[in-house]
Amino acid sequence: MDWKIALTLSILGLVIIGITALRAAPDLVLLGALTILLICDVVPQDRAFSGFSNAGLITVAVLFVVADGLTQTGSLAFAGQQLLGRPASVRMAQTRVMIPSALLSAFLNNTPVVALMMPLIADWARKHRMSVSHLLLPLSYAAILGGMCTLVGTSTTLVVNNVLPPEHRLSMFEIAWVGVPAMICGMIYTIAFARWLLPERKPAFTPLDDPREYTVEMLIDPDSALVGRSIEEAGLRHLPGMYLAEIDRQGHVMAAVAPSTVLEANDQLVFVGIVESVVDLQRIPGLKPATNQVFKLDSARSERCLVEAVVSSSCPYLRMTIRDARFRTNYNAAVIAVARDGVRLRNKIGDIEICAGDTLLMECHPSFIDQQRNSRHFFLVSRIEGSTPPRHERAWIARSILVAMVMVVTLGWLTMLQAALLAAALMLLTRCSRGSTARRSIDWSVLLAMGAGLGIYEAMKVSGTAGYIASGLIKIVGQRETLMLAVIYGLTMLLTNLITAKAAALLALPIAFAAADSLHADQMPFAIAVIIAAAASFATPVGYQTNLMVYGPGGYRSSDYLRIGGPLSLIIWLLTVLITPYVWSFHPP
Repeated sequence: MDWKIALTLSILGLVIIGITALRAAPDLVLLGALTILLICDVVPQDRAFSGFSNAGLITVAVLFVVADGLTQTGSLAFAGQQLLGRPASVRMAQTRVMIPSALLSAFLNNTPVVALMMPLIADWARKHRMSVSHLLLPLSYAAILGGMCTLVGTSTTLVVNNVLPPEHRLSMFEIAWVGVPAMICGMIYTIAFARWLLPERKPAFTPLDDPREYTVEMLIDPDSALVGRSIEEAGLRHLPGMYLAEIDRQGHVMAAVAPSTVLEANDQLVFVGIVESVVDLQRIPGLKPATNQVFKLDSARSERCLVEAVVSSSCPYLRMTIRDARFRTNYNAAVIAVARDGVRLRNKIGDIEICAGDTLLMECHPSFIDQQRNSRHFFLVSRIEGSTPPRHERAWIARSILVAMVMVVTLGWLTMLQAALLAAALMLLTRCSRGSTARRSIDWSVLLAMGAGLGIYEAMKVSGTAGYIASGLIKIVGQRETLMLAVIYGLTMLLTNLITAKAAALLALPIAFAAADSLHADQMPFAIAVIIAAAASFATPVGYQTNLMVYGPGGYRSSDYLRIGGPLSLIIWLLTVLITPYVWSFHPP
């Protein structure tokens, strides 16, 4: 064995140990491994860093900006609430969670889809007295399954696609030949067996829960699509963590609001609920805070956030109403709700007297936090994450940009990178996304892991390590192409559940190509096997980012993933091995 092969194999072993046993960050482990290979002259410098200029990696970075535009305009959040509806059973709830999540993940990166859906599902489950343990892992699985259906569904697919020879590059929906059957079978399996295989790790309702509730007034915009719709039709009847207490219509208060009550322009709706639900209210198109002070602040609404602050006993405006204290003028912040010892305050916001210990919920510029953090006027000034009011008026623009991006790639008018760059530019030009939030939306750890993984991929090729491993596999498997395809898939599946999808794909791909060349077979079936196997990470929480995201909130254990995800992995394995050779022949004409 050549010393370069021996060193590369040793480094690969250390990578697996570092990520699995030591739980080190994959991007740091892969960068460290690439550094050693570069210093030891296993891989030339130009090839070691060529991955950072890979078109797939750049496309992934740009798609983060596209996803940010959809998030900042609230293009998907309210639609998600509407799709969830009222489930009749746990199985129906899982169906309502998985179908929209899978469809969204086919066109957006899985991570923002799960991040978007998690708070909606958690509140929805609490409202309907269901355990989130039955819903969050199916959510992650649905996002993974949906991501296998298109070129843009996962960042792993994009990167691997750009490593393929130009004549083998995938079109937008080509991978759907395997992805769609896998998604359908995977969802049927999960919905059929999750109820029994997933124990209730977190109770649906805890009697000791006593959240701080706010009373907040929202106004129906005269130009809103909510005008003329009933409470039920508008989706305001079963809001998670919040209820509609009354409607003030031109001075006439309707205390008992029936679901059939039709909304009119300028209705003032009084809601009672927790702060997370107040954030959700701001995401509903056509609702705006009833206090006009919000619209008199210096900064644009798209630059503001919600802040909670506890009034101290040293506040100079104690026992004064919010209006008399000229709160907006003095603090450049608008109070939209007040919480006081669990008592519902029925006064209008401006008529509420400020008392020590009151928790004020305010809309203001983030600079308010820095200005008042050490102030004697307030205790515990804190920002509510994700509370920037969405730019609903631009939601249709963001959706149109996403649809146009998918269409031009499908029709072959632009490459994926060109379409993504154009879509991101349009998101910024139309102010669906702002430069500051766009920069923050990019997950640099993902990009570093991809770039370093591509460098290790080059090292495996130039050192002969990939060919060495492939020759060993051929001695075991023989010249049976379908069996080799199954082995390559199994190897990638094992790696993806241990060291994350991107690292697994980039480590397994050179072995797959070397195996194909040794068998004198086309590389495409083996590339598809690697793509699907790397994405299909179900058996461990560390294999895929979305699995890890739901691990804590769902109260799961590692055994839960293996119990339900193990059989699911085998189902996708069998489907891929059976379907792939019929779509991508081992010996094309």
